[in-house]
Amino acid sequence: MSGAVFYIFGATGDLAKRKLFPAFYSLYREGKLGENFAVVGLARRPRTNEQFREDVQHSIREFARYPITDEAEWTSFTKHFEYMSLDINNVDGFHQLNTLTQRLDEQFQTGGNRLFYLALAPELFGSVSANLREGGLLETKGWHRLVIEKPFGYDLPSAERLNAQLRQVFEEKDIYRIDHYLGKEMVQNIEFVRFANAFFEPLWNNKYIANIQITLSETVGVEERGGYYDHSGALRDMGQNHMLQMLMMMAMEPPSRLHPEDIRDEKVKVLRSLRLFESADEVRKNVVRGQYAAGQAKGKAQRAYREEDAVNPSSETETYFAARVYVDNFRWAGVPFYIRTGKRLPVKTTEVVVEFKNIPDNVYLAKKHQLEPNLLVFRVNPMEGIYLKMNAKQPGSEGVIVPIAMDFCQSCQIGINTPEAYERLLYDAARGDSTYFTRWDEVALAWQYVDRIAAAWRESAADLNLYPAGSWGPDKAQALLAEDGFKWWPINGQNEGEVDWVTEPKTKVLT
Repeated sequence: MSGAVFYIFGATGDLAKRKLFPAFYSLYREGKLGENFAVVGLARRPRTNEQFREDVQHSIREFARYPITDEAEWTSFTKHFEYMSLDINNVDGFHQLNTLTQRLDEQFQTGGNRLFYLALAPELFGSVSANLREGGLLETKGWHRLVIEKPFGYDLPSAERLNAQLRQVFEEKDIYRIDHYLGKEMVQNIEFVRFANAFFEPLWNNKYIANIQITLSETVGVEERGGYYDHSGALRDMGQNHMLQMLMMMAMEPPSRLHPEDIRDEKVKVLRSLRLFESADEVRKNVVRGQYAAGQAKGKAQRAYREEDAVNPSSETETYFAARVYVDNFRWAGVPFYIRTGKRLPVKTTEVVVEFKNIPDNVYLAKKHQLEPNLLVFRVNPMEGIYLKMNAKQPGSEGVIVPIAMDFCQSCQIGINTPEAYERLLYDAARGDSTYFTRWDEVALAWQYVDRIAAAWRESAADLNLYPAGSWGPDKAQALLAEDGFKWWPINGQNEGEVDWVTEPKTKVLT
């Protein structure tokens, strides 16, 4: 990886503390970050370099994968960190930042390469980008890259305005829009399992797959984010980015080359093939909108969403949504993709279930046995792994068929030292690898899809279904699959009597 100066705008914020500083330390410990780099922390509040480095140390002690064990190594690492108080609306401050950077360029031999990480509110992206140019920070011979966090806009028109502002300063190839789910090990593993195994690809189509289910569930409520969340909701907070990104990874065609643009081209083709909802009635038939009411979770009473801090007591913001999505192309025509996400659900998990079609009911073994469908499950979070469920004869029985599971638990082998998504994405951005970042046309097409859902919801408050905190969401979400003859598959042994798929990482018989 070439040397660079990394600028962290919002360096005193939660994202920098929990994710970015630990990511730098892990990359440094693993030798992926040499000695020719500098990190400049930027925020409004005044801090000395010593105070900033203490903040970084606290962050790493609490959140990093690697402990600080070698004082000499730690001293060598922290000398690369500098802090500067900056008013992002004052261009004079950017001139001072440029002067500081010129010194760091010479000190650490970074070759004029600069990566600007904006851990800021989206409405500030445009003015910061313009001030970077006006302050002279883009006038070096090296590369200049901009990394920005979601949300990228609030809807398609706001995203288009934001993109126009950024494109006045940066080229599209230099804009890295982070969706941290694309940095997760098992999300990236989806394409490797699909395309590196000859026995999956021939089956990966509407002839053999009955449906695909994508679940992203959280046990927490809105916590301290009530003010933000009440203007966002589950559809914009999770659906427009994380859920559709995982759908694209499952449905995309094999790229012709292992080149970032070819991979992203195939993902965009999936979004172009999504069946758009043409009316509010179509939205109501295919999308379930929910909000958690008071309930119980693990024996503790949980208050309703409308009782949360900074939330409007009559809020109609959804904390849950489930949808039936179709990808209308040759491979996937007729296969429903069911997606769901929500807060205050019983289990925290992210997983994708591929349900294969069953063998015909009236032939051979199926004629006398109630056979379970085969499942392939990608477990993304909190445990990582791949689970395959099939049917086999029960040992010692007279032809009794039972479902068995083959379970690869990646987390059990690697433990907590699986690289964090932000480590991988920060490393990729510094290397100029844009594979797992979202391109503008992806963002625009995703907004185009979810905006139709949001527009239908604005027409009718009656679409909002309350569900008790601690439950699996509104009953309508179960009915959505029942209409097609399917059901949501268990998550982590959620049903009484189910074998816990996560905590038993071995081949087993499901009884």
